[in-house]
Amino acid sequence: MKLVIENLTCAFGGFRAVDEVSFEAESGGLVGVIGPNGAGKSTLFSLITGFLAGQGGTVRLDGHDISALPPHERARAGMVRTFQVPKEFAHLTVRENLMAAAPNQSGENLVDLFLRPAAIRREESAIAARVDDTIAFLKLGAVADVPSGKLSGGQKKLLELGRVLMTRPKLILLDEPFAGVNPVLIEEISGHIRALNADGIGFIIIEHDLGALSRLAGALHVMDRGRLIASGAPGEVLKRANVREAYLGGAA
Repeated sequence: MKLVIENLTCAFGGFRAVDEVSFEAESGGLVGVIGPNGAGKSTLFSLITGFLAGQGGTVRLDGHDISALPPHERARAGMVRTFQVPKEFAHLTVRENLMAAAPNQSGENLVDLFLRPAAIRREESAIAARVDDTIAFLKLGAVADVPSGKLSGGQKKLLELGRVLMTRPKLILLDEPFAGVNPVLIEEISGHIRALNADGIGFIIIEHDLGALSRLAGALHVMDRGRLIASGAPGEVLKRANVREAYLGGAA
């Protein structure tokens, strides 16, 4: 699945949070987006995924202009996102959160519920099996039946990843998956991302942990003050003077 964004722009009053940003993410790629706080990274994600309407630019997915589609239709097309602060249903268990994330459930329709009970039972069994597979993949078995509000920050990040996996995505946008996560879980989450990417799922990742992101991503896009200032391989991009000035305060 190829994502192409062209001249995306979003202004709040006279301030341009995203200023004519363009780039492409190839099918099955693994791309990082970095920049200082306030650079416009999360706003860019919201524009790409339809959670925010901008003032210009286009978003194309597999050649189709999806700029006017709401978030749920972009998700149905195969592109989903996580958020910097996990948005789990705190009162539901991990298992219940994953069940709720499965799309197009017939049991949500009262007519189907009464007229097609056998079909709905089969569907629910299939969803339950997918939930079990997702729990096993993310190694969440020990907390599968724990209310998600009681999870650690890292476990909530894993749950957030699990919920988007329940939609069978082709492209996942991760907003700071390592924020507030201990080093052991960072490596675990990185391993899951690599495994999913090897299976053909593309990723675009916002992250402040440059070391972890550089080990993952094949390419980096750098934003500063709403604009894209550099793109390329991590080793090359992080050596550029304008990147060090914007992101690292000019440190060599």
